[in-house]
Amino acid sequence: MPFDKARADHAVHFINLLRHTKGKWAGHPFSLRPWQEKIVRDVFGTVNRDGTRQYRTAFVEIPRKNGKTALAAALALYLLVADGEKGAEIYSAACDREQASLAFDVAAAMVRQLPALKKILKVVDSQKRIVYPATNSFYRAIAADAASAHGYNAHAVIADELHAWPNRELWDVLTTSTGARSQPLIFAITTAGYDRNSICWEQHEYARKLLDGIIQDPAFYPVIYAADETDDWEDENTWRKANPALRDFRNIEEMRQLYLRAKEQPSLQNTFRRLYLNQWTSQETRWLDMAAWDASAGLVVPERLKGKDCFGGLDLSTTTDLTAVVLAFPVEDGKVEVLPHFFIPADTAREKEKRDRVPYTTWARQGFVHLTPGNVTDYSFVEQKIKQLAKEYRVLEWAYDRWNADMLVQRLTSDGAKMIPVGMGYASLSAPTKHLEALIMNRQLVHGGHPVLRWCADNVMVEQDPAGNIKPSKAKSTQRIDGITALVLAVSRLMLRTQKKSPYSERGLVIL
Repeated sequence: MPFDKARADHAVHFINLLRHTKGKWAGHPFSLRPWQEKIVRDVFGTVNRDGTRQYRTAFVEIPRKNGKTALAAALALYLLVADGEKGAEIYSAACDREQASLAFDVAAAMVRQLPALKKILKVVDSQKRIVYPATNSFYRAIAADAASAHGYNAHAVIADELHAWPNRELWDVLTTSTGARSQPLIFAITTAGYDRNSICWEQHEYARKLLDGIIQDPAFYPVIYAADETDDWEDENTWRKANPALRDFRNIEEMRQLYLRAKEQPSLQNTFRRLYLNQWTSQETRWLDMAAWDASAGLVVPERLKGKDCFGGLDLSTTTDLTAVVLAFPVEDGKVEVLPHFFIPADTAREKEKRDRVPYTTWARQGFVHLTPGNVTDYSFVEQKIKQLAKEYRVLEWAYDRWNADMLVQRLTSDGAKMIPVGMGYASLSAPTKHLEALIMNRQLVHGGHPVLRWCADNVMVEQDPAGNIKPSKAKSTQRIDGITALVLAVSRLMLRTQKKSPYSERGLVIL
């Protein structure tokens, strides 16, 4: 496709006339950095044979503090004033009203600082709107809750922090509103997220496939600044790779401070990786340090554990989802060895692979997942497996979530199993959750690197009450955590039964 240098120059010149509005750069010319200028030139200078813009969608994924909001505001003003569209409707859209106001406030401040723009534009703060009467055009900031208000006829949409949008409704409403325009532009500018069922992840994956040459789409412009999964997140060279503004207007000292905290607090590690290295993470707040998890793997030999004492945890989940059965064996030196078993319906395994984006069928071939007959989990299959485990190992107690377990528990109890119901609140789960975390951090949980259990561990988010009690949260975790729930249940019984007892609890008091 041809490149129109004059159009690219026009866009760059306009944006460079604008002025920054905040911090030490306030009042200074915008002065696009080379990496920013490349984006602007590519988007506005690459044209079709008929002279219209080639790119209809641009996806720019970049870490925090690299000037996203200012660039979004500048683009909105250019599209409003200088793109040559009559009756243009320009929208900057965000997850909520507060976020939507950020780009608008910067754009409004830019207008007020430049007399030439102040003369031709009318800023309506109460409506988050900037009007250009000469062409009957306007720019408006809207939030995701405006999705129900159809009737848009967008010339351009600036999708701000797409990773935080609660659903895809507003995206669909706005992107389908451009059909009457000759050269519409959807410009998404965002940091990485953690919800892999979101519209942002969908666009991220599409952009990544374009960058990797897997697919082709001449109308989609992808830019991703991020650390690779194999990069050392503690290396400042990795930080520079992901942050093009570092050593310029991006403050490295602030990054160093959060890094030091994240190194000591695993719960902050995902925050650092996601917001500062632009890596998609498995959950909003990491509970477990996966480096510690991997270091704790060890070697589990089931044959060596046969006949040994152990405690079982059972998480039935639902009839269509992942069911987990985990055995925890107390061994020497305070270590705990783990044997997990997972079950999913055979007829829906491939469908679940697409939904959860994990290789269930491969895991099944490798023996890490049991496929139960039919399209729902066959609990009789699970029951037989539990009975088989009870014959091979000395299962002292089974801990289970009361929900949806009555019939299976009754049958197992009648077969001689000692079944212990465990509440799913803080009172029951906080102590074993913290104990499990300590086992992992002290390299005392030996799990053999089981891939399904590791996936569950990497997905876990925890809830915390004001007293500091914690528990795994299925509601907050974006992927399956059933294996860890079952493990916490098993640990809850193991803790109680392996604690040192007073001799008086065994033989009573002796009165002399």
